[in-house]
Amino acid sequence: MNKIKLDNNYEISPVIKGGWQLSSGHSLNKKIEETSAVIDTIKFIEAGISTLDFGDIYTGVEELIGKVIIELNKKYGDQGRNKLQLHTKYVPNEHELDNFNSADVRKIVNRSLERLGIDTVDIVQFHWWKYEANHYLDAMEELFNLKKAGKIKHIGVTNFDVERLSEMVNANLKPTSIQLQYSLIDSRPEEGMSDFCQKNGISMICYGTVAGGFFSEKYLGRSEPTSFETRSNIKYRLIIEEFGGWEIFQNLLDVLNTIALKHETNIGTIASAYILRQPGVKAVIVGARNTDHLKSNLLIPLIQFSNQELDLISEIKAQRKGPVGPVYHLERYNEKHRNIMHTNNN
Repeated sequence: MNKIKLDNNYEISPVIKGGWQLSSGHSLNKKIEETSAVIDTIKFIEAGISTLDFGDIYTGVEELIGKVIIELNKKYGDQGRNKLQLHTKYVPNEHELDNFNSADVRKIVNRSLERLGIDTVDIVQFHWWKYEANHYLDAMEELFNLKKAGKIKHIGVTNFDVERLSEMVNANLKPTSIQLQYSLIDSRPEEGMSDFCQKNGISMICYGTVAGGFFSEKYLGRSEPTSFETRSNIKYRLIIEEFGGWEIFQNLLDVLNTIALKHETNIGTIASAYILRQPGVKAVIVGARNTDHLKSNLLIPLIQFSNQELDLISEIKAQRKGPVGPVYHLERYNEKHRNIMHTNNN
């Protein structure tokens, strides 16, 4: 898989392997088998999906990635670490935000480095639960201090809106990238965020492109589900509701299935490929607990849509009701969406 340039001197794979699905807090009824997860992650890296996304609050995942690095070093020697790009997060606890102390940034970043067994991480992506606690610029400033100290190569943010991102740019604290939710059922980044990022040279890295697995043949022509295996299922079921409900979602699945059959692939690959081709998007994150979809994940950057296929998708998107508002606003301030998240997990 050909790399893409995220920054002037930093390249990543356009498909990123997500780590939330490997967290012990993600699955509602399945336990992650660590040895298999390490082996599968190495298979992704060797296949070309060499960028890994995870976080300080993804229980057990930084430690697991640390074991991946150990195994790569055993196999490739000093070049093991150079075979992958490491994207973690800094997510301070919500109940501490009103009395935020920048020492927390140093503590958590140093803990991430220790868990990973490295001296420098490629990107730390910063998330903040509530804007009313207005210390997020202080946290960004400390992240930039850690960059100067050589502990972080690049700084990203996660789920901020245009207003707050603009504050960062004006304070000379411009992030390299923003990670945000963007899919065929969630077009909120198209309401100003994409234009702002392109204007200011901030790369968009997108999660949720397969809507927690709902973009799948498994749900095509099926009744609306009433039980769920993961928190992702619960989260994206609510987004489907905002989009317009199960019936219009079925129409979208039907269109994507028609396109997928023409490309000899599956619905999830088409859904991710569509987002990867949107203005300002540099990479999409695929959540993978195993290698079941590795082959199709490798096809995502290769899909070329015809004008007719794009028109079919646009016709369905034009019928959508939502979600509306700034990026991540529902997840911050709407109780139904907000209750899915664990906001004090650090």
